[in-house]
Amino acid sequence: MAILPPAAPLLDWYDRHRRVLPFRATEGAPDPYQVWLSEVMLQQTTVAAVGPRFARFLARFPDVAALAAAPEAAVMEEWAGLGYYARARNLHACAKAVAAAGGFPRSTAGLRALPGIGPYTAAAIAAIAFGEAVVPVDGNVERVVARLAAEETPLPAARPRLAALAAGFMTDAAARARPGDFAQALFDLGATICTPRAPACALCPWRGGCAAQLRGIQAELPRKAAKRARPLRQGVHFLLRDAAGRVLLRRRPPRGLLGGMLELPGTPWRDAPWEAAEALEFAPRPALEWRSLPGVARHGFTHFELEMRLFAAAVPELAAGEGEELRPLAGLDAALPTVMRRVLRLGEG
Repeated sequence: MAILPPAAPLLDWYDRHRRVLPFRATEGAPDPYQVWLSEVMLQQTTVAAVGPRFARFLARFPDVAALAAAPEAAVMEEWAGLGYYARARNLHACAKAVAAAGGFPRSTAGLRALPGIGPYTAAAIAAIAFGEAVVPVDGNVERVVARLAAEETPLPAARPRLAALAAGFMTDAAARARPGDFAQALFDLGATICTPRAPACALCPWRGGCAAQLRGIQAELPRKAAKRARPLRQGVHFLLRDAAGRVLLRRRPPRGLLGGMLELPGTPWRDAPWEAAEALEFAPRPALEWRSLPGVARHGFTHFELEMRLFAAAVPELAAGEGEELRPLAGLDAALPTVMRRVLRLGEG
């Protein structure tokens, strides 16, 4: 097992250079609700994107009881634009479980039993909110540890070894005394110094104990296995407006991709392109004079790429049918997932 550097230099560095973040406590004990919420938001989403959305979400749902009591549709709408919408459904289910139990479990094991909380999130909450001596391992921590140990096995195969190495930090008394600060110090080091490209090794508090830096291979680590090309799917959506500036929307089924989110009505997403005549069979009002708008909107999901085209029509007045909703076009972005925002842009010309 590789010998990792002592915790004290990193904690000293963190005390001087810690990032000021909207979701990071500056005084008193961290609020478990806010720690949990921020960690869920930060999954697959950047810190820059989460900051303002965290504050807005907290204003609407200030504590776990408020979140648990809210309708799922309201939670999904507030989540719009953050992506990976299963997180929002799990967030709501978890809030209900926590509210029913009277509070969050204080251990990694207890947190793991809650909906939507995996190994990393459980360890992050346990360390930061409750002071448990565990090391949460996210992408930043994987990168830092891979370089410290000069681990050349590509990801994802290297993950078990990197997690075991990271856990070894808790044999250090300084790390055990401040597990929450140590976890956040690792996050900050990876985000600001030990970055994916061009790491600033001269500024690193651990530069003397980094095996990759000593060998000159730090920028090459961690290695990653080649990714498979994602398939390309095709879809057509329909923008129907009325004279009052309202748009016809529908809500997707509660489970599955984008479950519970609002969308412009459209075709299924499939591998083959859609001919206009067959796509119009899926239009919300097929008898209208639909016109094809120029351009293509593209969006990447985890397992596939999506290209979408947009047809538009207008009527004097809209009435919502079963499963449909009417929303003003002004401010509609806030209620839609990113993929729908992108296709809606085609209708702005």
